[in-house]
Amino acid sequence: MNKTSIWTVLGVIAAVVIAWWIVTALFSVVWFVVKLAMVAVVAVLVYALIRMLTRSRED
Repeated sequence: MNKTSIWTVLGVIAAVVIAWWIVTALFSVVWFVVKLAMVAVVAVLVYALIRMLTRSRED
C-alpha cells in the first residue's frame, strides 16, 4: 500500500465521521424544532380551553 492509498483511506474515514456528526446534529435540530412546534400547538389549545372554561363561569 503506497502513501496515496493510505491518505485516500484516511480521507474516506474522516469524511464518513464528519458526515455522521453533521447528520446527527441536523436531526437533533430538526427534532427540537418539531418538539417546539408541538409544544406551541398544545399550549394554544390549553390556553383556548382555559379561556373557554373561565368565560363560561363569568356568564
